Amino acid sequence: MTDRRTVTVVLASILERLGIIDAERFGPTADLAWPRIVTGFAIMSKQTADLAMVGLAVGTTGTAGLAYALAYWEIVTMLGLGLAGGTVSLVSQNYGGEETERASLVVTQSILLVFLFALPMMAVFLLVAESLIGLLGSEPEPIAHGTTYLLFVAPAVLFELLNLVASRTYTGVGDTFTEMVARAGGAVLNILISGVLIFGFGMGVAGAAIGTTVSTGVVTLVLAWGMFGQSYGQLGMEPSPVPITRSSLRLQPTLLWQIVEISSPEIGRRLAQGIVVFPLLWIAATFGPVIVTALEVGRRIRGLINSINWGLSLASSSLVGQHLGANDEDEAGAYGEEIVRLSTVIYTGVAILVVVFAEPIASLFVTDPGHVAQAGVFVAVGAVSSIGYGIDGTAAGALLGAGDTRLPFVASLVGRYVFALPAAALGLVTPLGIAGLYLALLLETYVPGGINYWLFRRGRWKAVSRRYRPSADADAD
Repeated sequence: MTDRRTVTVVLASILERLGIIDAERFGPTADLAWPRIVTGFAIMSKQTADLAMVGLAVGTTGTAGLAYALAYWEIVTMLGLGLAGGTVSLVSQNYGGEETERASLVVTQSILLVFLFALPMMAVFLLVAESLIGLLGSEPEPIAHGTTYLLFVAPAVLFELLNLVASRTYTGVGDTFTEMVARAGGAVLNILISGVLIFGFGMGVAGAAIGTTVSTGVVTLVLAWGMFGQSYGQLGMEPSPVPITRSSLRLQPTLLWQIVEISSPEIGRRLAQGIVVFPLLWIAATFGPVIVTALEVGRRIRGLINSINWGLSLASSSLVGQHLGANDEDEAGAYGEEIVRLSTVIYTGVAILVVVFAEPIASLFVTDPGHVAQAGVFVAVGAVSSIGYGIDGTAAGALLGAGDTRLPFVASLVGRYVFALPAAALGLVTPLGIAGLYLALLLETYVPGGINYWLFRRGRWKAVSRRYRPSADADAD
């Protein structure tokens, strides 16, 4: 622990001299961010590892089918992240304002919403899986593989949404270590189970789906223990300081509406990120399963890089929200601005490294030399586009901490549907071809990133936050 603190102090001093982030703000940011980054990397590595293992065991028809199915799983994740965005915003502001009982009520209202969303989605996956996959491709083998994945992963929908709400609750109170241990442990378990089922029992895509379902359910049980205020003993994990109790297990209409009000635009923003994948995959499918696989490999590597946002974006939301809850708007603004700068520097460094090793990275997923070269281009483009994700995530995170989610939703729509999707479609009707997909990957992150950073600099979010602070609703209890 002492060595880590020493490294943090030295690094904070360097970053302060470079004008990136104040040393006193880097400490709380790093403490919140690094466990979330590990958590994000662990979670994103699950599907990435599944894609690699299916690619080795089944081939491009398996990876193409998995790409189709993972597009629907991404909708689950994005919906959960949007809903949990309202959770972290209200939990952080109420916890920062020392209203812990009210924060506990926020958690129970969020869980109620999880069940309302999860159960219909599970039914859809079970009843019309083949029709859903058939919307994205026409070749029978990829459709069969994708259908299999959706059927076996359906129970995990509820688990994943509960896990996201629990994780964001811990982030909102400044504890990212507990969720890191639970989620990272689940990721390791997922890879182990999937590997055994795929290679040991020859179950292919079904093995990957079963691994995801079982491991996600285990994480739910582990997090639920702490969310009900139970001690983890000597594991270093902590029970939630805003636990679910008998008194909090009740409907609170005011808080429920505030969660819906904050989460709805955030759900829209997240779904805009996820839904754009469907037309992109459809466009890629017109060029064949090799391009579908290459696009998915590039997106998965970009997703791994974007693990940085799991930490910095949530640190931005939590720290901005907590300081707003304490009515310190200047400090909230300073945290938001400096975390955006820190994110940009980190993403740029990682992107350069990935571009240099793009083809060796691609070779982990495909074996044919020609396919490796094509996937390598998508990996490089995805890495460059991730810098836009870094700006978008931290700027939107600061706005989310204030409860300002409507305009970031519009920014996401504009970037992905006014710029990115038309660029990809141009490849179907012009000589641009596959390069249209490259351009789309860049536009879908840089346009929303630029807009959200501009929104943050405007400062309107400070006024928005005053509607959701504890003092704004004295009748909530």
